[in-house]
Amino acid sequence: MNTFKPLNFIILFLVLAIASQAAAQDSDPSQQPKDPALPQAQLTLDELRTFTDVFNQARNNYVEEVDDKTLLDAAIRGMLLELDPHSSYLPAKKYEELNDAAKGRYSGIGIDVQTRDGKIVVNAIINESPADEAGLNPGDVITSINGEEVRGRYLPDAIDEIGGDPDTEIVLTVQPEEGEAREVKITRKYVRVPTMRYEQIGETYGYFKLSQFHRETSAQLKQALDSIAAEGTELSVLVFDLRNNPGGVLQQAVGLADGFLDEGVIVSTRGRNAKMQMEFTANPGQWLPDTAVIILVDRGTASASEVMSGALQDHGRALVVGERTFGKGSVQSVLPLRNGAGIKLTTALYYTPSGRSIQAHGIEPDVAIEWETFSGEGDQRIRESDLERHLGQETGAVGDQEEVTAQIPEDYQLEAVLEALRNAGLISG
Repeated sequence: MNTFKPLNFIILFLVLAIASQAAAQDSDPSQQPKDPALPQAQLTLDELRTFTDVFNQARNNYVEEVDDKTLLDAAIRGMLLELDPHSSYLPAKKYEELNDAAKGRYSGIGIDVQTRDGKIVVNAIINESPADEAGLNPGDVITSINGEEVRGRYLPDAIDEIGGDPDTEIVLTVQPEEGEAREVKITRKYVRVPTMRYEQIGETYGYFKLSQFHRETSAQLKQALDSIAAEGTELSVLVFDLRNNPGGVLQQAVGLADGFLDEGVIVSTRGRNAKMQMEFTANPGQWLPDTAVIILVDRGTASASEVMSGALQDHGRALVVGERTFGKGSVQSVLPLRNGAGIKLTTALYYTPSGRSIQAHGIEPDVAIEWETFSGEGDQRIRESDLERHLGQETGAVGDQEEVTAQIPEDYQLEAVLEALRNAGLISG
């Protein structure tokens, strides 16, 4: 005897609710205001029934038994994934992790890993992290996680397992580059991700490497500049290295750009919803008005990094050096759901102060320099325009571009970069 499962009722309720909404609109069209910004076509009841038909076919006839919640989550994910590469469904845990990332932290043991020849290799250790305290070192190979061999596993899943809730334990078997393998028990905790590094080059050149923008980036940079000034150092050139910076919190990129502008638009966003028609402008007062600014970019420079680069470039406040950037010019709004999960939905596009769309084109550098990879080969990384279902490119004015013939390794040899710019007559000193 078949039982009427609760999820059947939910799906039926959803279908009937949408259908009744469509019927109400069809009943008296003259009473319905027509908003050109909203879709006028509605799904028919037969079209909505198709969803329940597919749902039931998958539940009853798929080769393995699948529970209703898994099927419903898959339907939601598919709906968003078909829109563009950046819209997605965030289960409760992923939603929480996204909030942590915006705070510049994550729960784990504090290692950066990479896969090599089917192995998980430790690439870097965050200072004073649980991994650092447990004695892990770059070059160590993780051979098992909680007693399960890494060999033969799908490595992204294995890497995800290393992270986890704070105050939980994980047991790793680690093979160092020299010596015998050992078992290490580590307690996870919230780890602050280092996103900013400063070096002074010579007496008057300053260099900041920004790996991403989180909620404290702007304040941290201002604090660092105040500290440099308090030491009596007057910077003539300030270099921001945004290579491989995927972006992050938009407001922080806006805050950094604001620190080097006195007035004018920093970035605008345009979307179908009126709430997404926004414009961010600079406030009077620069942090270092007499200091030249150079921004290093590559095809890994994306999103909020492109916003900062485009703003300072359009206002003539910074010289953008490197390669054309990634071209992620879309805004994702993170919207909470009542079940603790959320969705990341593309709701608008970014535009630079001169009206250029960043989407699928990126920021063209003022000075083109081709970065070499560590292997000496050209960079094979893709850009936004290479992604399936990416939103279309909108054309806009692109500034004049200086061509500088230089092959600069990607290991941040800044002296070589600055020398190339001096030789081109673009900076002095």
